[in-house]
Parts: sequence; C-alpha cells; structure tokens
Amino acid sequence: MKLEVVVLPVADVDRAKDFYKALGWREDADVATGEDFRVVQLTPPGSGCSVIFGTGVTSATPGSAQGLYLIVTDIEAARAELVDRGAEMSEVFHDSGGVFHHAGTRERVSGPDPDRASYGSFASFSDPDGNGWFLQEITTRLPGR
Repeated sequence: MKLEVVVLPVADVDRAKDFYKALGWREDADVATGEDFRVVQLTPPGSGCSVIFGTGVTSATPGSAQGLYLIVTDIEAARAELVDRGAEMSEVFHDSGGVFHHAGTRERVSGPDPDRASYGSFASFSDPDGNGWFLQEITTRLPGR
C-alpha cells in the first residue's frame, strides 16, 4: 500500500492553488464538473504523494489539516527555498529532548539538531488557510525505511 493523496480543506481554491504552485509544486489536475464540485491536485517536487483540495471535496473546516510533513535532506536549504518562494517559515528548530518534536511550540530549541541527527531538525509553515506543514530533515533512514 502507498499513501497517494492527502485532502486539504481550503476556503479559496484559487488562492490555495496559487500558493502551492508558487512553492514549486506540480499541477496534476484542475477539474470541475459544475459550480459545486472542483478538484485540484498538486504534488511537491520529488514526492509520490499529492494533495487535493477544491469545492465539494471535503466537509472538514478550512485550515484543520495539521502535522503534514515534507521530508528534506538539507533543512536549511529547503527552508531558504520556500522562503524565497513566499512561504512564511518558522526558524529551524529541534526538540529539547532530542526526539520528535512536541505539539505546538513547547520544548522547541532554536537551530538544527546539534548533531544534525536524521529525523531531528524541523521547520514549519502554514498555507493561507492555516493547514500546518513541517519540514523534517532526514539524511539516513531508519532500517526498513
């Protein structure tokens, strides 16, 4: 099994489409079958999983998708690229316990993981609706991954 699509709840389809395309995401589809149904699909560079959003696609509250992860091999370069493309990013951070970060901003420590350990450095941003994304730096995957 593969995770192929994540549905994002958005209030303004064109605004969301413009935002993600500005980040460099590939537009795979924009299909409408009337005023009450439209599906837009975009894929982040290098990803096997896409996002879809639109009109009549989900009943979830716009901005309610949280904890979406984009995996990168160089957190600082990826963060800089997204900032250049218009995303309002957090600073790079790691968790004070050296493990996966806590919810919210509790236990965040400024800067990448001091050992640059895989899975240990993060940065975050939100789309115009408030759907929450994280970058996570992974340079060496755990066994079996």
